[in-house]
Amino acid sequence: MKTSDLMVKALENENIKYIFGIPGEENLDLLDSFRNSRIKMVVTRHEQAAGFMAATVGRLTGKAGCCLSTLGPGATNFATAAAYAQLAGFPMLMITGQKPIRKSKQGSFQIVDVVEHMRPLTKFTKQVVDGDLVPSLVREAIRVAEEERPGAVHLELPEDIAGTTTESHPFLIYPVRRPIAEAKAIDKAVDMIHSASHPLLLIGAGANRKKTQKMLREFVDTVHIPFVTTQMGKGVVTEEHPLYLGCCALSAKDFVHVCIEKADLIINVGHDVVEKPPFIMKFGEPPVVIHINFYSAKVDNVYFPQLEVVGDIANTIWQLKECLKNQPTWDIDFVMKVKKDLDKHLTKGVTDPRFPLVPQRVIADLRRQVPNDGIVCLDNGMFKIWFARCYKAYEPNTLLLDNALATMGAGLPSAMAAALLHPEKKVVAVCGDGGFLMNSQELETCVRLKLNLTVIVLNDNGYGMIKWKQNLAGFEEYVAI
Repeated sequence: MKTSDLMVKALENENIKYIFGIPGEENLDLLDSFRNSRIKMVVTRHEQAAGFMAATVGRLTGKAGCCLSTLGPGATNFATAAAYAQLAGFPMLMITGQKPIRKSKQGSFQIVDVVEHMRPLTKFTKQVVDGDLVPSLVREAIRVAEEERPGAVHLELPEDIAGTTTESHPFLIYPVRRPIAEAKAIDKAVDMIHSASHPLLLIGAGANRKKTQKMLREFVDTVHIPFVTTQMGKGVVTEEHPLYLGCCALSAKDFVHVCIEKADLIINVGHDVVEKPPFIMKFGEPPVVIHINFYSAKVDNVYFPQLEVVGDIANTIWQLKECLKNQPTWDIDFVMKVKKDLDKHLTKGVTDPRFPLVPQRVIADLRRQVPNDGIVCLDNGMFKIWFARCYKAYEPNTLLLDNALATMGAGLPSAMAAALLHPEKKVVAVCGDGGFLMNSQELETCVRLKLNLTVIVLNDNGYGMIKWKQNLAGFEEYVAI
């Protein structure tokens, strides 16, 4: 069969359902192969938006989203989306075209070394130089993209290789079970938690996995330890829970930080260094930290946990739940009082009649209109902090925000992907005027795909965060318009 046909069959074998992108001369063979495939080709108006959509598919499903571009300028337009997926831990496969590598009549026209360009932005990048290698390269790329910690991968398919013939076939896919934490580490964690006076559970980005979500809910219900979240840990356990203390939306000096400072032990689940540190460790001072993750801690001068429990997070939480007993020595009275004060504080402004609307009013009105399983996708700007702090997420992946690359322009494409995957749900994109304009051309894609999607643009006629930072630093406002 033709190599491009084999590439499509290998992607079908990986259960890829959509491929987002823009056609190009160098991938005509591949496009023709997709024409007869069950994979749906979704044409966007910019490759960056295609990349954001693929990354969001990976975020919501745990399976690699896929996007396609031509060579040179098309491929380099994927760069921001690659960094977005790589930093945030979203599995995504990018496929790019290239001029013929065996014989070319166009010299270096449009040629960029895309493989090397992608190397610092991905977990895996490779040029396909032989059609027989397609099955192994696709299988390896998807495996690497989805393996903890997930991220972006890239394959380059040159024009002449795509048109060659091959006798190869897609690989069979066998399930792989993750290793579980060592029993001694579990026993040590149980002893440390039982010995604490003010234990606190902190839920980070790495805990946002289906099995982990379930186990964490059972853990909180059974053990009764209060919890806080990072921005990308929001909704892993419902924020309606009486033991939910808040989100680390601000860097410091918020109600939630008072709870963190009171803790003498933090059970840090799914910590990811790409997020702003939710707390700063100091040598010889509390709290003691237990690091629970798929991989060991990345130690630096603000994070050096006293115990690391490394292995499948869901299994670790299950083991702890089975071993831990609520201790009479645990004192949560103080943090519950702080929670009461925070809940009262967050009611301020929710009915404020002023215009322009204040953030608290916007968020409260939106929260009332969006069902519990509705998905709100945020772009980046000042408003993201308000949403992280004030918008309660009742189910996992119902408030999609980026606290890793924190790029502008991703809000609308991420909402488009969510609406495509979940046409039965209410999906809302919330963008600032600056971020919306970066990919506003994709409104045409929304209309063409007949997406059930609402877009809210918060217009402050400028780059609000830049204005704020200039003001804080004592600079005059300049170009933040």
